[in-house]
Amino acid sequence: QVQLVESGGGLVQPGGSLRLSCAASGFTFSRSVMNWYRQAPGKERELVATINSSGGRTNYRDSVRGRFTISRDNAKNTVYLQMNSLKPEDTAVYYCNAKGFNFSFGYDYWGQGTQVTVSS
Repeated sequence: QVQLVESGGGLVQPGGSLRLSCAASGFTFSRSVMNWYRQAPGKERELVATINSSGGRTNYRDSVRGRFTISRDNAKNTVYLQMNSLKPEDTAVYYCNAKGFNFSFGYDYWGQGTQVTVSS
């Protein structure tokens, strides 16, 4: 079965740091684009960061660029999101996402989410 399991969320103070992890199984992780999305209460889900299959290319939404870093370890089937200088507006449920295309089919998998709360 396909699984994406996020961990590492929690409560932190403004200016603090967290590292989220997403452990993947049940598909070819090393050939998948991996993404982190987030969704705050009352808002639409938004893309936070993306990383290509090899890890050589990344991109970020403007509001997190310079503070967040996405990375992956294909040997461990794990993608990470290092979040520094956290702000209250970063509070959201963070979701791990995998996208790929096989030639005959595409896939789009989601984790269950992990809560990040930034508050004094």
